[in-house]
Amino acid sequence: MSPFLPEDEPLRIGTLSFRSRLFLGTGKYPDYSCMRDALEISGTECVTVAVRRLPADEPQGEAFLDFIDRDRLTLLPNTAGCFDAESALRTSRLAREMLETDLIKLEVLGDERTLLPDPVDTLAATAVLADEGFTVMVYTSDDVRLAKRLEEAGAAAVMPAGSPIGSGQGILNPLNIRLICEQAEVPVLVDAGVGGASDVAVAMELGADGVLLNTAVAGADDPLRMARAVKAACEAGRDSFLAGRIPRRAFASASSPVQGLISSGA
Repeated sequence: MSPFLPEDEPLRIGTLSFRSRLFLGTGKYPDYSCMRDALEISGTECVTVAVRRLPADEPQGEAFLDFIDRDRLTLLPNTAGCFDAESALRTSRLAREMLETDLIKLEVLGDERTLLPDPVDTLAATAVLADEGFTVMVYTSDDVRLAKRLEEAGAAAVMPAGSPIGSGQGILNPLNIRLICEQAEVPVLVDAGVGGASDVAVAMELGADGVLLNTAVAGADDPLRMARAVKAACEAGRDSFLAGRIPRRAFASASSPVQGLISSGA
């Protein structure tokens, strides 16, 4: 950190605190070694784990969790693959027992084609899990009112989709993301649809408290280089937001002053 700049506040979600505002998934990598190295390069401090897809019967020392540094990384179990509130609740409770954590990323999907969240079941499951003492980070659409309702239901963080999961389309509705960020009293993390580093920077410049992504890194031609790129983009976007962008103008505005110039004429 520059001696001329104050240090940024850590990101706080429930009782947890993170210096890195970049959250990464753990699926789709070519192999576990690549995943481990990408997580290290990215600087992330929190990684998602799909509870329903944890591999079983892997040899000791070669299992999925053996490649995750539990001393450095916080595990964020998610309910990926759940299409109703009841299955999401069961998966969340299983995650609590298996991984000994109250932290959960709640996903209740509406259909297999779009993988967009079901708003009714998502809201219902959020309320139940919050009442049971979970720290609920909830995946939602970019609906501004729904994001607020999820916060009111007890979500510790709301995670609006930038675009459909794995689509790489980036943030399709920046206005809604900005409005969600402006109204929220809990952290907002843009989740889903990130295709590259520029999408991360845009999300942070809109005021998001963090970004969660997976495919953009794991599916890149060079996952390790992309891990480095999204780390830099997250930091740059956050700095840009805190610095405050100039207002947009309809016409040109000279960057060099014209007042007070010494005339060269007689």
